[in-house]
Amino acid sequence: MNVVADVVSASRALATAGLSDMVWGHASVRDPEGQGAWMKASGFGFEEINEDRVVLVSPEGGVLRGSGKRHLEFPIHTEILARRADVGAVVHTHAPALSAFSSLQRELRPISHDAVPFAHPQLPRFTVTGALIATRDLGRALAEGLGDANAILMPHHGAVTVGPDIGTAVMYAVLLERACRTQLLADAAGGALTASSEAETRFKREQIWNPDQLKAGWEYLVRRAHG
Repeated sequence: MNVVADVVSASRALATAGLSDMVWGHASVRDPEGQGAWMKASGFGFEEINEDRVVLVSPEGGVLRGSGKRHLEFPIHTEILARRADVGAVVHTHAPALSAFSSLQRELRPISHDAVPFAHPQLPRFTVTGALIATRDLGRALAEGLGDANAILMPHHGAVTVGPDIGTAVMYAVLLERACRTQLLADAAGGALTASSEAETRFKREQIWNPDQLKAGWEYLVRRAHG
């Protein structure tokens, strides 16, 4: 398991998918020895990340490995990993469509395949603050708000996605951005909005976004990022 390479691939994949926000946003992978989270160093864009720009951050915020600085919002990663034993990776982005949609007081409906992982049950919203998650207390509150979901919208800020592995967490970030953009487009067009039923949504989650399909999407992004 090469966690450093995973962070590099995740960062490059997120850039390829258009989820960059200059030097902000970050992806992390759980340290296999339980020391914290491996994540991109602060001050660099997703597309700039290489193995020299990955750091291991402890739950207290110390940089245990690597020569770069850690992001101020490291508690997003360390506190979710502490609360969710099933989570192996965390992604935080400020992509425009999800940021816009998260400010609206409406549900994300399964009007496209992309929204299927986030409906029935509806993904949560974090409303404690729209500012940076710069303290461990806020990180814990975010982790609590996430609960058992695979994503959480952060109004006036962005979103966080999680997965058992980095590929899943990245794919959920990509799908969430696309789902929010699609619903914004449909809303802007006006008229009645239709969506998959709960039964169809649950069926599609297994048919379309099973682990093999998520892996295929992840591998496609990695090929493009490194190609």
